[in-house]
Amino acid sequence: MTGKAIAASETKPEKRMRADALRNRDKLIAVAAEVFADHGVEGSLEEVARRAGVGIGTLYRHFPTREHLVEVVYRRELQNLATAASDLATTHPADEALEEWMHRFVNYIAAKRGMAQSLRILLGCNSELFAESAGIISGALGQLVDNAAAKGMIRSDVESTDLLHALSSIYSMPDSPEWRQRSRRLIRLLMDGLKWGARMGSAE
Repeated sequence: MTGKAIAASETKPEKRMRADALRNRDKLIAVAAEVFADHGVEGSLEEVARRAGVGIGTLYRHFPTREHLVEVVYRRELQNLATAASDLATTHPADEALEEWMHRFVNYIAAKRGMAQSLRILLGCNSELFAESAGIISGALGQLVDNAAAKGMIRSDVESTDLLHALSSIYSMPDSPEWRQRSRRLIRLLMDGLKWGARMGSAE
């Protein structure tokens, strides 16, 4: 399923919502992603509601269970990655678009780490969602890698699957306060290597 399909499946119930209810729902999803990234999936739902500026009853009207909220947050993170790839490709030079998308991938990893336990259960019993997530991420990264390579901004022998494996190593890094900073340094190193290969190729 594409990013557009995920967006469509997520917005079906939203069509019947009032504008204020839809704003509340969107705010709850955005705040929940931050709370789960910072405190894990067991982060306080009361804190989510408070930071979103709504009552806990409003949260439960939109998301009857914690698992429901986790799934919607995860789908929204995937949708954001898919949308970002297309947007960045049209608004940034190809190499900058690739690097910025990889930084956004760190935010996705942060949310995923926070939801790890629930996601294992969710993805384990929902093979369709697992296939969707793998396809969306590899497709988004592949688009940006191919574009940068075609313009000579990175080396031409890069396989997007190899780069994705390197990025996915972020997930296994120790969960420490400085892991985001380390993740960004890793992305900078990856980009330096990709660009150096392109420069070496052009020099030959």
